[in-house]
Amino acid sequence: MRCLQLPGILLATLPAIVFSQTNLFPQNTLSNPTTSTGTETNTSAAPSSATTSSSSAPLPAAINAPAGYQLSANDGIGVEVFGEEDLKTVARLDSEGNVSLPLIGSVRLGGLTLSQATTRVTELYARDYLVNPKVKVTLLGYARRRFTVLGQVNHPGSFEMPETSPGGIDLMEAIAMAGGFTRIAAPERTSVRRHSANGDQIMRVNAKRVERGQTANFRVLDGDSITVGESIF
Repeated sequence: MRCLQLPGILLATLPAIVFSQTNLFPQNTLSNPTTSTGTETNTSAAPSSATTSSSSAPLPAAINAPAGYQLSANDGIGVEVFGEEDLKTVARLDSEGNVSLPLIGSVRLGGLTLSQATTRVTELYARDYLVNPKVKVTLLGYARRRFTVLGQVNHPGSFEMPETSPGGIDLMEAIAMAGGFTRIAAPERTSVRRHSANGDQIMRVNAKRVERGQTANFRVLDGDSITVGESIF
């Protein structure tokens, strides 16, 4: 009799077992993977705020170059063609004074004034590409111009000329940047070595007379090497 009652007991308890197993996985936990996937999709589709067109960006502020200033190697320039945003260029002249511009390629601007450079670029664009182009060439930065001060100064070494003095600086300003004369300096025995196409040139300068205003000032140029002599007791 007990064996015959066992199947009945199992059949009676089966609905309860099935119901408890169904409650092991509530409805809200099954929806979590779907919610997570949707979040990941939205995140990856978000646009990037770093996308900027370089051609539409304004050029850096121009430098007011001295009248008649001629462009030289490593000068930074900006070139604009009005109405042609794709042709806007910011670049530096290479060591030979050339710069690469859109459409027209390499152009030699070294040795030209800004006005002459503007005329040159205008002619090249008008020759084959544009009708009556309006071009503007500006100076954005001078090339690094350096000089050296050696001998009897307090801080000998190599110095960079201020950007406000692209044509060189006065001798006494250069000496001041090197800390001034030492106690045993002989300013009257100052020499300046200058590189030129014909070789190095050495010039003797009486810095004492220059300092006192007794002689015309001496202009220190890019690449000059100044040596201040020592007093002989």
